[in-house]
Amino acid sequence: QVQLVESGGGLVQAGGSLRLSCAASGRTFSPSAMGWFRQAPEKEREFVAAIRWSGGSLVYADSVKGRFTISRDNVKRTVYLQMNSLKPEDTAVYYCGITESRWKAAVQIMDVMGYDDWGQGTQVTVSS
Repeated sequence: QVQLVESGGGLVQAGGSLRLSCAASGRTFSPSAMGWFRQAPEKEREFVAAIRWSGGSLVYADSVKGRFTISRDNVKRTVYLQMNSLKPEDTAVYYCGITESRWKAAVQIMDVMGYDDWGQGTQVTVSS
């Protein structure tokens, strides 16, 4: 089992930037994909961005394209989410997920059900 720990959240004004980190630990680390999701109060968890480990292909939600960038550091076992031009509607708890399933990485990468382990989340608040 992999443990994920997110960090980097905080309070920022609209138009500002934040970089989230998701560090993985455990005996094994062999992801097929890692992704970021977010959940605002009284809303369902929604997809933000993901990266497939084999090939490094990137996937983004339409709402964050051009503003957010997902990246990884294999040595540090860490995935990052650089968030620029933040908007009040980006306010949410941001969660990192991981899957070792090649099938899930191929067909469920934008789905909550496509991930097997999650971090505890980090709060991002964007003020207007």
